[in-house]
Amino acid sequence: MRLRTTATALLAVLAVALGLAGCGGGSDESAGDLLARAKTTLDDASSVHFVLTSDGAPASGNALLGGEGDIARPASFAGTLQVQALGSSVDAQVVSVDGTVYAQLPFTSGYSVVDPATIGVGDPGALIDPDTGISQLLTATEHPTLGEESRVDGEVVREVSGTLPGQLVADLLTSQDPSTDVAAVFSVATDSGELRQVQLTGPFFSADDQGSYTIVLSDYGADVSITAPPTG
Repeated sequence: MRLRTTATALLAVLAVALGLAGCGGGSDESAGDLLARAKTTLDDASSVHFVLTSDGAPASGNALLGGEGDIARPASFAGTLQVQALGSSVDAQVVSVDGTVYAQLPFTSGYSVVDPATIGVGDPGALIDPDTGISQLLTATEHPTLGEESRVDGEVVREVSGTLPGQLVADLLTSQDPSTDVAAVFSVATDSGELRQVQLTGPFFSADDQGSYTIVLSDYGADVSITAPPTG
């Protein structure tokens, strides 16, 4: 009787363990499958908060250095972009709504409609576009390889490394040599499938030297409302 009870208990523990293993993508999820799930999760999110940082930018010239803001579907952005111009770093308040980009530059009293290329960026509202935004990088990754699991703020994430076509990254961010591939490392929350971080290394600031961009994503589906600011 005791052996039967023990066996039943062991079977129950095994069933619970298998059930836990089946949550999220599962331990046998391939690198490509994990990236595909992360793309679907990001494409399904109504909004996301992002923080962009860089490393390796030269002291002169024009460059996108970083930024922080909210992106909401279908094509809206509100936040701050840090750009380098004429040898100094400038913080620009930027709003993008349906393809029109507004910026409030230092020493100005209000927003003006701008061509984002004049401040060294593309349309930030397009960063959440399934076809041309951040999520396209996930399924365009070549030779994806699973890395280690780690915890970020108590959440389990899995790294996937690979390479991206240089022109694809140039269209999204920038590149001084679009013919050169870009190294990418993605960190995906294995439970939720949410992309948490993208690390990109390539010729972003010089064709001869490597620079890097890091994008951190959070607050998927937060209640975000973005409207065009008054201009004057």
